[in-house]
Amino acid sequence: MSHSKRLELFRFNIGGQLMSHFPSIFPSLLLIFSSLQAAHSAEKRPNIIFFLIDDLGWSDLGCYGSKYHLTPNIDKLAARGVRFTQAYSASPVCSPTRSAVMTGKNPARLGITDWIGASQKFNALITPKNVEALPQNEVTFAESLKKSGYATAYLGKWHLGANEQDHPNSHGFDYHRGVNRAGSPGSYYYPFKRNKAKPKTVLSPSDVPDFDSANKNSYLTDLLAEEASKFIEKKKDVPFLLMLAHYSVHTPIQARKNDTIRYKDRMRDIGLPSKVNIKKERYGSTRITQNNPDYAAMVESVDRSVGKVLGKLEELKLNDNTFIIFTSDNGGLSTLQNNRRAAPTSCLPLRAGKGWLYEGGIRVPAILAWPGVINEGITTDVPIISSDFHPTILTAAGIKLDPSQHQDGLDLNSIFRDGILRNRSLFWHFPHYHGSANRPSSAIRKGNYKLIRWHEDGSEEMFNISKDISETTDIESDESAKRAELSEDLSEWIKSSGARMPKLKEETLRHD
Repeated sequence: MSHSKRLELFRFNIGGQLMSHFPSIFPSLLLIFSSLQAAHSAEKRPNIIFFLIDDLGWSDLGCYGSKYHLTPNIDKLAARGVRFTQAYSASPVCSPTRSAVMTGKNPARLGITDWIGASQKFNALITPKNVEALPQNEVTFAESLKKSGYATAYLGKWHLGANEQDHPNSHGFDYHRGVNRAGSPGSYYYPFKRNKAKPKTVLSPSDVPDFDSANKNSYLTDLLAEEASKFIEKKKDVPFLLMLAHYSVHTPIQARKNDTIRYKDRMRDIGLPSKVNIKKERYGSTRITQNNPDYAAMVESVDRSVGKVLGKLEELKLNDNTFIIFTSDNGGLSTLQNNRRAAPTSCLPLRAGKGWLYEGGIRVPAILAWPGVINEGITTDVPIISSDFHPTILTAAGIKLDPSQHQDGLDLNSIFRDGILRNRSLFWHFPHYHGSANRPSSAIRKGNYKLIRWHEDGSEEMFNISKDISETTDIESDESAKRAELSEDLSEWIKSSGARMPKLKEETLRHD
């Protein structure tokens, strides 16, 4: 493949400057490749730390453009590695994305297309039944790492099965702490329970276990970071996998009081208005102002946790042999049904937020760092998706890939090895009604074009993402040939993936 053809596929931004000629970045990529080979040939395999943040929006970090939230540690991490500007979650809600991260497969193949435990809402359509746990026959990257000698730990939100046999220890993790049976914590404040008035023997699925003896002033996000540091200290002499899956910044929106006060002061200091502005979004309302001091403080608590973990790596001199991934499970919560309270954040310039297949619901932050292997200060617009992390992690650990497992994930090391990532379309399938006011839909992104299909009436919208990041202009009628191409591709994928479809009520009654 010629250099010019590679450049057509993907463009890189190195050190903040857009490079217009592929040869100018090729030496850097060769350097990365040689470093990668050296790392794999070394006896000591890399440690792997995966920060999976809940509901963190694409616009929530300083390095992604936030002017209000302070995230110096995450910004520093981005400066040490690769920041992806077009990273996508596999779903606009959490459980499906988490299943894709663990398996390398699109959630539709697994039958996990909604968050586990959601009550299936019916309207014009009857939505398909959701699988209630990550299937035991799936081989997670943690299982592969454990089999090859890694110590493995999972801290925080799991949400891939409520029963004990479905928890992280059944999917490759030797150790787990703070894993509840629901998608959000009862509280971020000690004792991390929803209803403090209940007897200690009465547990809610959202109650976070294992921390009864914690200091009564403990804050959950900080506590999980402390647990992560303890694990690193304990396993510093062996290769380890640590997944730090924060409940933050998911609701309930609860921050440390002093942090909230600082952000109220910061709002005044930078001249940020406190008024919350709302924009209509089909059947819902989208917040378009990023000015929630409690939410901002929760984002900073995540940043503080990243700083604590990075500090522990530096203290133990593990920096150079640790591969770090930082990302979110879906877009920020910016859109809710009409007549509900305002959502806590804004995803602008992206449209809508969590629960939607517009960019605000599925475009997320993603940062990869590995000193000495991945060059510093790279920003790229290569489109990636959650299922890519499974093969990427295994390659980093020197483990042979099984294509039958990561059917939809691509090894991101090929970006550094060859300067390209194999051209492919990305697909999403969310056949459910959601509290964000979204209705059953599926989507495809092919090149710069994205098509969304609404299953209630079969209508479609198409956007050119490269020219219209906010998805304001539906070009479906202007480019009918391209629309037909994407529509056909989406239909073929729905069929081939085994995606479960919503049905009309009359159709369901006929089959019954």
